Amino acid sequence: MLSEEEKEELKAELVQLEDEITTLRQVLSAKERHLVEIKQKLGMNLMNELKQNFSKSWHDMQTTPAYKKTHETLSHAGQKATAAFSNVGTAISKKFGDMRSHSIGYSIRHSISMPAMRRK
Repeated sequence: MLSEEEKEELKAELVQLEDEITTLRQVLSAKERHLVEIKQKLGMNLMNELKQNFSKSWHDMQTTPAYKKTHETLSHAGQKATAAFSNVGTAISKKFGDMRSHSIGYSIRHSISMPAMRRK
């Protein structure tokens, strides 16, 4: 248990700390207002700061080894996928060309043979 004298000392210390905290809050508030005024004079606003922070963060992320490795891997995969799609497109075009040639040949043979069949 605390003696009366110790309790009084702690109460006085408590009052002093609360006063100091109040003063510090007032000083901080004044400094924050001053900061806003300076930023306004310099033409800085929240949006500009966000853009700058985003740009810096994006740049920092792009320079990480993990990002570089992932970018390299995805780039390589994209090149392979492009080549594969190109090969599929070429094969499909060739097939359509073959079908067209076959269809034209059939059409010519059919038109030649039909009159011959009608004469019989």
